[in-house]
Amino acid sequence: MLGTFADEVLPEEVIGSIEVDVAFLDDPANEKSDKVDGAIGELSQFHETYQYYAQGVNTSTAVLGPGWEDRLVVFENASTKPGRGLCLDPHDCVAAKLVAGREKDFEFAAALLREELVDAATIIERIEALPVPSSQKQLLSSWVRARAAKALGT
Repeated sequence: MLGTFADEVLPEEVIGSIEVDVAFLDDPANEKSDKVDGAIGELSQFHETYQYYAQGVNTSTAVLGPGWEDRLVVFENASTKPGRGLCLDPHDCVAAKLVAGREKDFEFAAALLREELVDAATIIERIEALPVPSSQKQLLSSWVRARAAKALGT
């Protein structure tokens, strides 16, 4: 989300983590991900110095639906040069976090819905395209509809 929205519009539930997941599109053996963990991962000198860290992950870590690569959001500014980051589309990110099902993921999704930074209908579309059981899709879609209604006060 940090690569998609200005920091000042993001709720605490979204920016409160001191961890960022970093994946590489061309890292099938996780070699680059392992280097991230060693250089700037949890308990590294970087973590101790800056009080946040990166965790190297694989693109298969998250459950993502078809077309997610085409919806990646480019994050590029003076601080990233000569590189750039590719961030998950917010709706893909929320759908993946809901599938992960941790309490912090539901808080993350609820905050984005509450602040109207994501669209409930789009999240439901992304959930419906995920390779998970129909029963899980139904539960997650119902949860999104309920949170969207609550955010709208209906």
